[in-house]
Amino acid sequence: MRLTQSTNGSVPKGPLGVLIVGMGAVSTSFIAGVHAVRKGLGKPFGSLTQMGRLPYGEANGTVPFGDLVPLAGLDDLVFGGWDLYPDDAYASARNARVLDRDLLEELRPELEAIQPWKGLYDPRFVRRLEATHCLPAGSHAASVERVERDIVRFRKTTGAERMVLLFTASTEAHAEMGALHEDPAAFEKALRQDDPRISPGMLYAYAALRQGIPIINCTPSRVADFPAFEEIGASHGIPIAGRDLKTGQTLMKTILAPGFKMRALGVAGWYSTNILGNRDGEVLDDPDCFKTKQESKLSVLRSILDPEQYPDMYGDLAHNVRIDYYKPRGDNKEAWDNIDVFGWLGYPMQIKINFLCRDSILAAPLVLDLALLADLAQRAGEAGFVEWMSLFFKSPTVHEEPAVHDLYRQYAMLETAMQDIAARLADEHLEPKRSVI
Repeated sequence: MRLTQSTNGSVPKGPLGVLIVGMGAVSTSFIAGVHAVRKGLGKPFGSLTQMGRLPYGEANGTVPFGDLVPLAGLDDLVFGGWDLYPDDAYASARNARVLDRDLLEELRPELEAIQPWKGLYDPRFVRRLEATHCLPAGSHAASVERVERDIVRFRKTTGAERMVLLFTASTEAHAEMGALHEDPAAFEKALRQDDPRISPGMLYAYAALRQGIPIINCTPSRVADFPAFEEIGASHGIPIAGRDLKTGQTLMKTILAPGFKMRALGVAGWYSTNILGNRDGEVLDDPDCFKTKQESKLSVLRSILDPEQYPDMYGDLAHNVRIDYYKPRGDNKEAWDNIDVFGWLGYPMQIKINFLCRDSILAAPLVLDLALLADLAQRAGEAGFVEWMSLFFKSPTVHEEPAVHDLYRQYAMLETAMQDIAARLADEHLEPKRSVI
């Protein structure tokens, strides 16, 4: 099958298909939240596309995101996806215990209608799960074809000509990048040879690329952020963004670290530990999977507090990160940070942070934003790695390293991109729908 070339126009028309790999706590909180907002049962707090505003006009005027750029509406979203367990979205959300049971009962018909398709399973990449709802083992090529068949069937049944793929599955074991990831021909050769270094996540992503579908990787897994897939995306009009949603502890680091640097305060060490008891925590109890996550979490701080540029303040920075599986905590993760800072004449001080966060509650609005922005990006002609989505990730996909991790710089990139897209589409008379406030 040949790669599908995107031919979408700039104005969103018809349903937007949201394909989800992994119907766990994050994805069911996202799906249920969208239905709740549709029914007036809650507000989409935490979602920039729904609650944020962008500069427009003079005198510091602003408008909502959707008034400046043409985003799909929440009523346009239709959901489908894969999971290694057969539970429908309602049962999965009940098991995740993120949202209140009363709210889930209000949404039960909509959630029960979302039945996951059988997923791709390779125990070499996720060892702590006992998959009960997976496609039969076969060649890599056969797995890609099966995923594509699911996508084609979903397109026909929903009428969704536009789609995005969200990878929200459990973190895969650490994958070293090699020659097979360098260009499309090398990857396709490795695919035909059933190379064991190709993970299920890469197979989903490759199927999406073949169908012309944007890819958003919400996990630390190395799913699509390598040169072979960037080249395919860039040459066929397919946006790619990821990886690892920036939600709790890392969000705090990207808020605080730029402030320390702005005030020329030194940081001698930053010790971080987390406890969580959801499926993600269970998977991360595997050292190989934790290595994938740790790589993502460690990269942020040294990028912001650059020890080469600021050797006196950050040259000896010690940065430790731990994640411990603790079943009673469930999805309500607890993150502890000890920050050793120093100021005038080198005198030491300490900052302690105890963030009792709800991982999926923080992640769900990011998933919504990314789905809508990926669709916008494709309609606006963006392709390959979309760096202006960096705001949402711990390890953003970028054309050239180093990536920007400073939250404030990332937001400026997003804001500039929205202004550029609005200007690019101005000839289609996509003017803001409301007056400037």
